[in-house]
Amino acid sequence: MHIQAASRIEQLPPYLFARINKLTYEKRRSGCDVIDMSMGNPSDPPAQFIIDKLAEAASDTRNHGYAPATGVVSLRREVASRYLRKWGVRLDPETEVLGTLGSKEGFGHLCLAMIDPGDDVIVPAPSYPAHVYAVALASGNPIAIDTTKPDKFLSEISARCGSAAGPPKVLVINFPHNPTTTVVEKDFYEDVVSVAKQYDFPIISDLAYSDVVFDGYETPSILAVEGAKELAVEFTTMSKGYSMAGWRVGFCAGNADIIKALGTVKTYYDYGMFRPIQIAAIVALRNGEVDVANQSQVYQRRRDVLCEGLGRIGWQVTIPKASMFVWAKIPEPFASRMNSMDFAAKLLEEADVAVSPGAGFGPAGEGFLRMALIENENRIRQAVKQISRAIGAELRSHKDEVPAE
Repeated sequence: MHIQAASRIEQLPPYLFARINKLTYEKRRSGCDVIDMSMGNPSDPPAQFIIDKLAEAASDTRNHGYAPATGVVSLRREVASRYLRKWGVRLDPETEVLGTLGSKEGFGHLCLAMIDPGDDVIVPAPSYPAHVYAVALASGNPIAIDTTKPDKFLSEISARCGSAAGPPKVLVINFPHNPTTTVVEKDFYEDVVSVAKQYDFPIISDLAYSDVVFDGYETPSILAVEGAKELAVEFTTMSKGYSMAGWRVGFCAGNADIIKALGTVKTYYDYGMFRPIQIAAIVALRNGEVDVANQSQVYQRRRDVLCEGLGRIGWQVTIPKASMFVWAKIPEPFASRMNSMDFAAKLLEEADVAVSPGAGFGPAGEGFLRMALIENENRIRQAVKQISRAIGAELRSHKDEVPAE
């Protein structure tokens, strides 16, 4: 008997990280110590007081039943309080905040709540895979627009809205951007809200990396723009700044009608996160700002070690202002003869360093690699040494051959 998956599954593209994952597995199985900077999986633990609260709450037998799909009200109140402290945004925790099992789950279920078959949805390019696949799984049509130059991104959206194609059903934005680390200021959100109001479409903002910021940069929230709650929602998460990735604690905040639609879908699909996790998250939101700031400093030091180290061996990369990644253009002479998948494989095979090929984030990512700042500083220094042994001589030789301008 032939079992055929639904067409929405058949239409999904092949998983482009599979080759790197397979090589990493094989190298580790053979005894190699692979320095893994491929996945954005935080390796640091949460603050101890958060873990202690989880253990305390889990010891209370009253906390082991089903929890509300939208999150306990005390947690939603803490989210609203943090929005007020951090961005000056007032939210009604009853109608404008909802708990999700991480922002990725929330985004996927929101696509089911908002997108009908064939609807056009603008997503950022290069594309975090969930932004494309969640739209496709909802039978929507993802339209990828390059987001690395925010002003051009806005102008292309406006041009599309004024063309025969018309406005999208939904616009998805993501700053600080995964994978490119592109950031924006509040005036970008003011402009995008203005365009959305003019052409009458909602906005989903993915703010997953809002807590990981460097050199004094502060991530703005779209909800701080006057009138944004009329058409926008925003996803945040405790995975990065609070180092609670495996806990799966995320939030959606903003427009009450969109929040209600997401809550309806979630009610049919799941119950809420484990209640002791919610209790620990309340304490973390209430008392963890210093720990979040300290974690950003940890990532900033790792960023500096990686960027400065690569620069010393002749590989100049753009220094990010936020997120837990470095988006690195493949250097010459390799870029002229190797695609991102082949170059990532070269680093893995010859340097025992795993990175994500840019092609895994769609065609706009070709020519780049994404390096996650998840290893400690000593491991990152070792990674740079191993990369230098693999490609340093050829980098230096090419530099010597290029005439000075």
